[in-house]
Amino acid sequence: MKILLALLMTTFQIRGADPSFDWNSEMIHCGQLIYGDNQTAICFADAFLIDAAKETGLNISPKFSAIHLLEDEVFNTPLCVFTGQKDFKLKESERSNLRRYLQNGGFVFSSPGCSDKEWNSAFKREIALALPGYELREIPMDHEIFSTVHRIRSLNVKGSPAHLLGIFINGRLALVYSPEGLNDAKSAKGCCCCGGAEISEARQVNVNAVAYSLLH
Repeated sequence: MKILLALLMTTFQIRGADPSFDWNSEMIHCGQLIYGDNQTAICFADAFLIDAAKETGLNISPKFSAIHLLEDEVFNTPLCVFTGQKDFKLKESERSNLRRYLQNGGFVFSSPGCSDKEWNSAFKREIALALPGYELREIPMDHEIFSTVHRIRSLNVKGSPAHLLGIFINGRLALVYSPEGLNDAKSAKGCCCCGGAEISEARQVNVNAVAYSLLH
């Protein structure tokens, strides 16, 4: 863990971010994307952000920041959650910003709210349009995102094996996607998963994702 902390204290910067922003001294905010027709996450639990701050010792905000994919503010956060329900369509400027964000050091993890099939279909379509030439592929369990903080040896959904998909850009994992769900549903106050199938290890995966996004 001491090695991890030392690595995380090195300067992190997304190309295109506000050059005056000091990642080492200011509070780190993780984004909750607003996109399409003002759509955003529904009941996505933020409890893992507190865990991430404790595990890394970094000044990570315990709450998401609402970030419009359309705006340049997206470049001032290392990680964004991209989730929601029902069909959606990104504006061309949103696709461009998403592509620039991922190609220049940003990290996204995504999943449908309540395992929504319409959102899954729309996500796959929009990612293909935003990132031509890249494809979602299975992330092997020996990838470091499964060991950056927590050692995760398997993923499960309601007792059955599961896996995550990702997009790799120049060898770096830039986007993680679960067609089932990465919401720590039991920590989503006042909400339910509406019968959806969430990955049991979602909270640990999300903590690892925060640390991974800062290391790469």
